[in-house]
Amino acid sequence: VPIQKVQDDTKTLIKTIVTRINDISHTQSVSAKQRVTGLDFIPGLHPILSLSKMDQTLAVYQQVVTSLPSQNVLQIANDLKNLRDLLHLLAFSKSCSLPQTSGLQKPESLDGVLEASLYSTEVVALSRLQGSLQDILQQLDVSPEC
Repeated sequence: VPIQKVQDDTKTLIKTIVTRINDISHTQSVSAKQRVTGLDFIPGLHPILSLSKMDQTLAVYQQVVTSLPSQNVLQIANDLKNLRDLLHLLAFSKSCSLPQTSGLQKPESLDGVLEASLYSTEVVALSRLQGSLQDILQQLDVSPEC
């Protein structure tokens, strides 16, 4: 598969996930910068410079989104897995080896936070994910390092 096609597919998938998040209407009601106690493990907005950092960030989001009981996020969770697979292909094309993050420990506080404030967790996680995806989209344009 030509690497440009993989990169184009990656960008398209990111835009699709962002659109899916936009379609979940209640995610528009909270700022990504809003602090919710116990959600510190959800990556905030920051410049993501490398493919491995992108993958690590997406792995955390994948765990959080997979833990949400909402039907709205099932497709987003699947899309995140596919997006990570595409990032691994991009990394492979640059002879990078991304560390395996599939066995990441679920943050211990996640279950408690979900129980205490499910709605806030979903809204904050999805709005931060959206911001991170937009950062990743910009980074892909400048051909990120390993």
